[in-house]
Amino acid sequence: MIDKIKKHIWLCVVAVTVALLGCGRASAQVNTDQVMNIGRNAMYFEDYVLSIQYFNQVISMKPYLAEPYFYRAVAKLNLGDYKGAEEDCSLALSRNPFIIDAYQVRGVARQTMRKYKEAIADYSSGLKQLPEHKYFLINKAVCEVAVKDFDSAEKTYAQLMKLFPKFDNAYLGRAQLYLAKKDTVKALADVDKSIELNKNEANAYVLRSEIKMRYEDDVQSALNDMNEAIKLEPRYAGFFINRAFMKYKLDDYFGAMADYDYALSLEPTNVTAYYNRALLKMEVNENNKAIDDLSYVLKSDPQHVMARYNRASLYYKTGQYKKAIGDYDELLKTYPNFQMALYARSECKRLTGDIAGGERDYNRSRELYKKNKSAGDPDMLVKNEKQGDSEQEAEDGAEFETEEAVKNKFNTLLTVDNDNSVKPEYDNKTRGRVQNRNMKIDNEPMFVLSFYSQGNVVRENSYYMKEVSEANATRMLQFVLQLTNKEPRLYEDQIQKHFNSIEYYNGMLATSQPRSIDYLGRALDFMMVKNPQAAIADLDRAIALSEKFTLAYFVRASARCMQIELSGVTEEDDAPGDKLNVGHKAMLKRRQEAEAYADVLADLDKVLEYSPKNVYALYNKGCVYMKNSNLTSAISSFSVAIAEKPDFGEAYYNRGLAYLQLGNKEKGISDLSKAGELGILPSYSVLKRMN
Repeated sequence: MIDKIKKHIWLCVVAVTVALLGCGRASAQVNTDQVMNIGRNAMYFEDYVLSIQYFNQVISMKPYLAEPYFYRAVAKLNLGDYKGAEEDCSLALSRNPFIIDAYQVRGVARQTMRKYKEAIADYSSGLKQLPEHKYFLINKAVCEVAVKDFDSAEKTYAQLMKLFPKFDNAYLGRAQLYLAKKDTVKALADVDKSIELNKNEANAYVLRSEIKMRYEDDVQSALNDMNEAIKLEPRYAGFFINRAFMKYKLDDYFGAMADYDYALSLEPTNVTAYYNRALLKMEVNENNKAIDDLSYVLKSDPQHVMARYNRASLYYKTGQYKKAIGDYDELLKTYPNFQMALYARSECKRLTGDIAGGERDYNRSRELYKKNKSAGDPDMLVKNEKQGDSEQEAEDGAEFETEEAVKNKFNTLLTVDNDNSVKPEYDNKTRGRVQNRNMKIDNEPMFVLSFYSQGNVVRENSYYMKEVSEANATRMLQFVLQLTNKEPRLYEDQIQKHFNSIEYYNGMLATSQPRSIDYLGRALDFMMVKNPQAAIADLDRAIALSEKFTLAYFVRASARCMQIELSGVTEEDDAPGDKLNVGHKAMLKRRQEAEAYADVLADLDKVLEYSPKNVYALYNKGCVYMKNSNLTSAISSFSVAIAEKPDFGEAYYNRGLAYLQLGNKEKGISDLSKAGELGILPSYSVLKRMN
């Protein structure tokens, strides 16, 4: 299929950003003016994440000003946080309804979220004040097409072309209107006019290529146009994927393979390129290489049905029957009536000696085949039983997403860091559109007590625990104690320091009256050298000496978590006839982990008993609940922590992930937007996936 055309120029807000950099505030005092200027300068250099932190400072000092909310909205828009941009524009407009550009930014945010009617309202508000604004007009027309208000869209385009007769994107936009009305002749004429006005607009060639391909079946002409688009934008992977498909249609398999390879050199994580290349490799009988590509697809998107089905077929073809059965099992969990998968699994089971299981699958497959045939659908692969849409969504042109779809979308967030990928545009990894970077999506870690902390380049850490400050004030520990959830990897000389410290405590405890703080100090050293068992033993001793020693309970909870993680064993490959034993071992392991985590929770509850408002104990409880897949309890713990510490970015982030895993997209996105605002960078990668 033709890949989506790149975003139209009129949806880009970079120009708005640059144009507004010169705006100042005469009424604000010097300090806020300076902070605003620094924020705007950071935005000029595409340091969007950093600029948000400066605008946050201005907002905290003068929350009644409109401008910092607006500029923060622009930064969020560039980071793909459309909900956050929408909310900030609303806050800006509530303080100053005459910031016209806020209507544009909010309109673009809403348009991107498919809130087309609300976007139209924003563009209309802007046009009341600036009736000849080019981008208000074209964006409004695009939204009118999206809600199928073709008459209004045609009038808007007519007005736009009267004002700007040489605006090439106006013709390109109207071509989309005519395509929606199934008038390919007029659409093609408008695209031709757009190219006549501007021969350097890649999107025009892409659209004409699509028309030639989809509506006229003129593959060669489509290929010629795609070649022109690539000449203009040779670094966009999607164009090479499109061209590869066209070359395939022309039986140029070598050329198609080369284009898929090049697309992946530009964008090493492009799932579409991997999947399409796998299909091509299947055709030329490079089965093992095809399996590798499909495996990458499934690592990135475990819910990719056809990738799993094709990989299962290849496993079957290459005699890897157990692996094929594993893939068919996964398919049938989601689609229990997948007749072809049942039939294929029956064959695999028969070939592995599971005659009874094969017969059951075969009989079930035959039943479904007869049923589908009688219904006139013998070739049915997969039917999604959860279909439908709400009236409002249909009106707005939005795509309906079931709760299950949201869960599945979230579960595809398994990107992998790749140091060998394309060199970053900036040395500073917080610069630019960080949502496009390869970031591993995972929960924010638990907070621990450590002697080391990895700094946050975006914002200053504001982690404070009264008990930590009090312990440092005693000067009884060998090193300064810190609260962190970002421990750096220690170097050899640092590790040696802690072995030396352990020897120091050994001598002191052997010759002096034991103190709870000494056991805590040695326990922390044991944690530094990854010996949680010894740490737990010392913390037991510390608690025996001082029952209400809050820090000891906090550290013991961390030590127990480390022990659980370090005790994980790799399961042996299933042996024939040992399925029951393997299942028993897995069940036993889960039970042991649940019991171990119960001890962790008990320690954290002790912390909260003696320090009821300890937000880090609350947060850590939420993290433990997430490890146990108790998402409701996790959300509850994070919520209490946030109520006590409203700027707790890590808690917002984890709660957002929990909401997404439960299928609550709205609350999940809201929390991730707030987390991003508070400096948690991976938020923007997740938001990009959910948009």
